[in-house]
Amino acid sequence: MLSPGQRVKVDLSRMTIQGVAFSENVREVFATVIEQTSVDPPTYRVELLFSFKGVKRVELPAERIHPA
Repeated sequence: MLSPGQRVKVDLSRMTIQGVAFSENVREVFATVIEQTSVDPPTYRVELLFSFKGVKRVELPAERIHPA
């Protein structure tokens, strides 16, 4: 279980989010957990440390998020 405000690393490889396609090399992006958006399956909204082409907040399944 992740907590709001927790620093994490997220794996964005091979995902397309808000029209931005991330390459397979984008495996360890620093982010901060904002909130849990779903319990089953566990999904979280995180804020990325850096913006990628205007993408700053993303919603990801728990398996793509790891403690930093």
